[in-house]
Amino acid sequence: MIHYPRTALAEELVTALQGKAAFSDAHNGLFLAAPRRTGKSTFLQADLQPALERQGVVVVYVDLWADQRRDPGALVADAIGRALQPHLGRVARLAKASGLESVTIAGALKIDTRKIGQLDGATLPDALRALLEAARAPVALIIDEAQHALTSDAGEAAMAALKSARDQLNRPGTANLMLVMSGSDRDKLLRLVNTNGAPFYGSQIQRMPELGPDFIAHIGQLIETQRPDLQPVDTPALLTAFQRFGSRPQFFMEALGQALSPLAALNTRFELAMAQAAGQRQADDEAQMESEYLGLKPVEQAVLWRLLAQGQRFRPYDAEALRFYRDKTEDGVSPQKVQNALEALRQRSPAIVWKSARGEYAVDDAAMHRWFEQRVAASTWPPVGRQTDLDFETVKPE
Repeated sequence: MIHYPRTALAEELVTALQGKAAFSDAHNGLFLAAPRRTGKSTFLQADLQPALERQGVVVVYVDLWADQRRDPGALVADAIGRALQPHLGRVARLAKASGLESVTIAGALKIDTRKIGQLDGATLPDALRALLEAARAPVALIIDEAQHALTSDAGEAAMAALKSARDQLNRPGTANLMLVMSGSDRDKLLRLVNTNGAPFYGSQIQRMPELGPDFIAHIGQLIETQRPDLQPVDTPALLTAFQRFGSRPQFFMEALGQALSPLAALNTRFELAMAQAAGQRQADDEAQMESEYLGLKPVEQAVLWRLLAQGQRFRPYDAEALRFYRDKTEDGVSPQKVQNALEALRQRSPAIVWKSARGEYAVDDAAMHRWFEQRVAASTWPPVGRQTDLDFETVKPE
């Protein structure tokens, strides 16, 4: 897929991470939220990481969503170990050749020469200090889908350890350890910063700017260069289609490739085909969510409805919630039934509900919130189907 470089944004964030931007707290941690498939991970790896490296920063990137079977804390430690390995290789090999079983880095961390680069027994602050000393350069740790760390006790401990490492390694005016945490759901990411017990309490969540007119202008120029017969490209129409695709470049570019294919045999302008494709994608997404909702049991629908309406204020077992479930199902719902429903929603593939290690719940895909709000505004909530034709009354989010 075509990469649209966002160099200016990346350089601005690097300046902020280094503590050189006035009125920015990014040197204490940069928290970026953006919906899934809107180019967040591409930006982090293809724009922000190279911009940091051009400033001499050693970058460690880890995606906690890449392997959900492994503990998030272990994924972070492994990423640091891999970054440390090239800096330890020569030192460890020389130590091994001299008959030493371990080598000490940064005066504290011992590395087993039989496991070069692995950090068995080391704490995350020790490992990061070792990387800082071995590389003789500042370190930036980029954690993509950071909210996934909250799904396990070890993951939460890893976040607390990273906060400790930041406090130990940074000095006023000097950012030796830069932390970048990204997430596809702002509500989940907020749990890292918005309570007294949160590891990064007091930090702010920033919404990452979505791709927009500049990206579409870039695409329009590419089309006009490669297909002069299509000049001039109607970029406002393409921008409208892109936004209807949810500002998701992957889906937009797939549809564009089909519209511009010599096999398409279009009888109209490709911009019109893109508008139709965007409308179809939007309808398909909404139909999928409606199908998932209608496929749930009545108590599961009621619990999901309550979660969508309450958001972060969701309390699954309080008296108001239990009354809500009873009203919507016309049946008594015990806390045990609610717990079973939440577990069923978590176990679906893909999961509909997310749960933190502290027992907090959220909708797994933030797009479902937007779908819910749109239907409530249009007075078409809840969805009604033949299998689950319940006589629900329409309510607005509280």
